[in-house]
Amino acid sequence: MPKIKTHRGAAKRFSLTAGGKVKRSKAFARHILTKKTAKRKRNMRQGVVLKKVDETGVKKLIPYL
Repeated sequence: MPKIKTHRGAAKRFSLTAGGKVKRSKAFARHILTKKTAKRKRNMRQGVVLKKVDETGVKKLIPYL
């Protein structure tokens, strides 16, 4: 059985937790930040665990992370 290549774009966007769940960062935090409230920007710093329905597809893209 050959090795599976890691999808490099997915590897940069997702990481795995110790429990095996997929973690992602929040969107809309890069630019045009002046109109966003401090609370909204602060909440965008935290990572989020991916939903179960999306997790299976992403785990196929990052098999060795």
